[in-house]
Amino acid sequence: MRLNTKLIIAGIVIVAMPLILITVTLLGIGHAVRMEDLAVIAAILVITSIFLTFWISRGVTEPINELNQAMQHIRDGDFEYRLLDTGRGKGGEIGELFRSFEDMRLRLKESTDEKLLHEQQNQELVSNISHDLKTPITTIRGYAEGLLEGVADTPEKREKYLHMIVSKAEDMNRLINELTLYSSIDNNRIPYHFQRIRVADYFGDCVDEVGTDLESRGIKLDFANLTAPETTIIADPEQLSRVINNIVGNSVKYMDRDDGTGQIDIRILDEVDAIRIEIEDNGRGIAQRDLSNIFDRFYRTDASRNSRIGGSGIGLSIVKKIIEDHGGYIWATSREGEGTTMHIVMRKYVESIEPGAEL
Repeated sequence: MRLNTKLIIAGIVIVAMPLILITVTLLGIGHAVRMEDLAVIAAILVITSIFLTFWISRGVTEPINELNQAMQHIRDGDFEYRLLDTGRGKGGEIGELFRSFEDMRLRLKESTDEKLLHEQQNQELVSNISHDLKTPITTIRGYAEGLLEGVADTPEKREKYLHMIVSKAEDMNRLINELTLYSSIDNNRIPYHFQRIRVADYFGDCVDEVGTDLESRGIKLDFANLTAPETTIIADPEQLSRVINNIVGNSVKYMDRDDGTGQIDIRILDEVDAIRIEIEDNGRGIAQRDLSNIFDRFYRTDASRNSRIGGSGIGLSIVKKIIEDHGGYIWATSREGEGTTMHIVMRKYVESIEPGAEL
């Protein structure tokens, strides 16, 4: 039974019951029942009943109908629908109910928006990596068929074909590793193995590793370490190496210099209680309007996805996540046509001295 029906029945009972009781009581004590008196009493009771019914209906029925309408919008997935009065003009339980509904709507909307964004990002990631896997797969297939069909008829050609196959396989492996790491980041489960790292030794090895690849691409690499030989940080060597390789790889992608003048400078600077890692290139640079967004997932400064540049679009977001998980921070400065510099700040490791120990 609907609430309005119950209120009408209650109103009838409020009028009828007193009239019946008054009539029975007067007849029981032998008084004559005057119709005029009953009419006045009935009028008073009817007015009182109508007032009470209207008051209850306005205070309960209408808000419930508003909430019911709002719930139907929620059921249909419309989280933009808002109650005209979110309880500010209503007190007591009804006001609390309205405010609770609005809190629920906002949380559902936020959760739904996050889910849609997550699904969109996953679709974009799959699309990006699927697109970028096509190029190395096609290249590997082409060179492999060339070997099978005897197109590479000299040792030099065969060696060239095999090197190309290995290079493209490494590109595929890098994309797959990015996908795996992205999944770990999304679940906040990056496997870290922190340890003390001597800055000079570690970055010297990193530079030797990336330098070989850059040399083969005709890109000059300069390295300068301006920290003290004993300077130490706490870091995961593998993940920090990923940071350096991702940034250098990004610089190479956007170098746009085929005349052998490409250059990347890596500097380690002393910042008193921290070190600052600067990785500078002389590539195309980044527009100021894009600079603040380059660490966002899937953000690409180039609108088109050509096969030469490619990339999953998550490299720098991975870099930022790793650096922040190390307690550091990263930012970029750039000028279009001149190049880009990545700045990373990480705290030095300072061995604590036990109280009472001799200095």
